[in-house]
Amino acid sequence: MRVAICINTCQRPGGLKRLLDGLNQLTFHHCETPDIKVIVVDNDSSGHACEFCAEICSEFKWILKCYVEPRRGIPFARNKAITCAIAENVDFVAFIDDDEVPEPNWLDELLYVQSSYNADVVWGRILPYFAHSIPDWLAKGQFFARPRYPTGYELKSAANNNTLIRAEVFRKQDKLLDERLALSGGSDWHFFMRSQRAGHKIVWADNALVHEWIPQSRTNLKWLLQRSYRIGITESFCEIDLKPSIIIKTQCIYKGIRRVIKGILSIPLSFMVGKHQGVKTLLYIYHSLGMLAGVAGKQYEEYKEIHTL
Repeated sequence: MRVAICINTCQRPGGLKRLLDGLNQLTFHHCETPDIKVIVVDNDSSGHACEFCAEICSEFKWILKCYVEPRRGIPFARNKAITCAIAENVDFVAFIDDDEVPEPNWLDELLYVQSSYNADVVWGRILPYFAHSIPDWLAKGQFFARPRYPTGYELKSAANNNTLIRAEVFRKQDKLLDERLALSGGSDWHFFMRSQRAGHKIVWADNALVHEWIPQSRTNLKWLLQRSYRIGITESFCEIDLKPSIIIKTQCIYKGIRRVIKGILSIPLSFMVGKHQGVKTLLYIYHSLGMLAGVAGKQYEEYKEIHTL
């Protein structure tokens, strides 16, 4: 079995080193050890990540290759990684982010679940890791906790931060990740929604764990509100773009307005319960406002600035 593990990175040498160290610890029990190629795409024209990869490749457990994608933006880098992976004639493509570290059985679990459920895409679990202290309200609200499902649960979409994709999925698509979303985010969600609607099966793998390093710059109310607003934009953009109709637009508008009103009415009581609950209500409102902004065709360039780790 041939697997390409794809990593996109941009000015995160510490994060990339942690991730590659983690990949060096991968073990396999459910399946035989696959033929693994690790493909790093440096989204920085300086190519410093490739220099680092060249330095460590002789001591690395797997085949390690690095390419430069000078065009700034997540879909540019991910599409480059996919193209390079497909050129290696692999059976599966796995994606993991440069701010994450996998458990040793991470890829083994993804492959096991894929085989068990004959899935085209497998999405794994992500656990937040804080290397610094965080406010009490943020810890109590668990704002960085991700959705969780039983293993094998079928999903309507996924994200690229912990996924295994059958290579054939990419070969059958008329296009890869949408480059219109270069700096706004959401191109992975858009791609997997499109894939699922084309008949590809997406399932959850609850034991395929990666740990996500959360920088201090994100552990504040401003970042949480901006992220919630952007996700709302992505939600309505994907719905409308993949099935453009006045009915879908009307549904998004109605849902957004209804949620904004509900959120505003809930503010006093939620803050009486506690700051964490009040913040959840604010995030609900910002997400709803983002949905309305998405209907209007607005974008929020969350990744315009480079965030190092």
